[in-house]
Order: sequence, then C-alpha cells, then structure tokens
Amino acid sequence: MIFEYPNPRKQRRHGPSGYASYEPYRPWLRDEFDFRCVYCLKREMWGQVTGEFDLDHFEPQSLNPRRRLDYLNLVYACRRCNSVKRDQAVGNPFNLLRSENVAALPDGSLYATDTETRRLIRQLDLNSPQLKKWRRLWMRIVTLAEEHDTDLYHQIVGFPSDLPDLGKLKPPSNDRREGLEECWFARRRRGELPSVY
Repeated sequence: MIFEYPNPRKQRRHGPSGYASYEPYRPWLRDEFDFRCVYCLKREMWGQVTGEFDLDHFEPQSLNPRRRLDYLNLVYACRRCNSVKRDQAVGNPFNLLRSENVAALPDGSLYATDTETRRLIRQLDLNSPQLKKWRRLWMRIVTLAEEHDTDLYHQIVGFPSDLPDLGKLKPPSNDRREGLEECWFARRRRGELPSVY
C-alpha cells in the first residue's frame, strides 16, 4: 500500500500561476503530490521536519528557462531524487508514475509496464540496491506498526498535521479554482480525509 503509485488523472488538481518565483508553489505541490516525492514516494512524515523536499523542474530550467515558473513543469521531490536527476530531462512523472504504469514489488523493486516509465526509473536509479532495501525496510516497518502499534501506524501512513489551506492563498491567477475544494485541507474540513493513504 505505501508504495502504490497514484491512480491516473487526466490533469492536475491545481492550476496556480503568475508567481514571481517558484517557491510560492510549494503548498500547492505538497497537496498535488500527496505530501510525498513524486519519484520514489518517500513521505514527508518519514524524515526530518523540514528541508527534505525540493521543487523540481522535470524539464530542467537549464534546457528550457521559459518553463521556470510553469506550475505544470514543477513536481514535489525528495532531495535524493532531485539530486540524482540534476539537469536531466525526464518524461513527465505526473503522467508516467501512475498505478497503470508502475508497481512496487515485494522485493522492493519497481516494475514498469512501458518503455518511457522504465527509462525514467533508470534515469533516477529508482531500482538501485539501496532504494530496494529502503522500500523493503519501510514495507516491514509499516506492517509491524499496523500489527502492533496503531498510533505509530497512523502517524507514518497518515497525512501531516500541517495541511496547507490553499483557499487562503492568493496566486496572481488560478485556472483550476475547483481544485480548492478537492485539496486535502478542504477534505479534512468536510470530514472526508482518510486516516491513512
């Protein structure tokens, strides 16, 4: 469960634009990518309180500076995946890293059904021995917590407590305002936030 990639969606939930820098997109991207790395699915709850997640341009700024502030070119990535990627151009992870294209196997490896997703996995070394071992470790931790410590289980597979209230943010433009009602904060307010994901 913890390494299940998201179900396919036709488009992103949010559409803010017009910020003068890309850092103000952070709360939008945290929500968009479910508070985890788009590439390896590391969750915010598994690391330090701050500083472990970057805003990544999957089409690098060095190759296409015009997309520097394009929300659709930004993803939420852990520091490890962002450092491995560096200035490589990769396929759009929003489209490729979806449940129909990739699955985590019990041995910790990622299995991809199509060539582009396999290429992305190779580019980011997502099947390195260290990452496979890391996935197996977290699978075991989650299983043990579920069986023996319910509070710990909910802490490590639940949502962070600081869900961003995107409705209070005022981007210069937002062409998907309907996404505000689908953000995790709004779902919690309506009592629809799952206890684990």
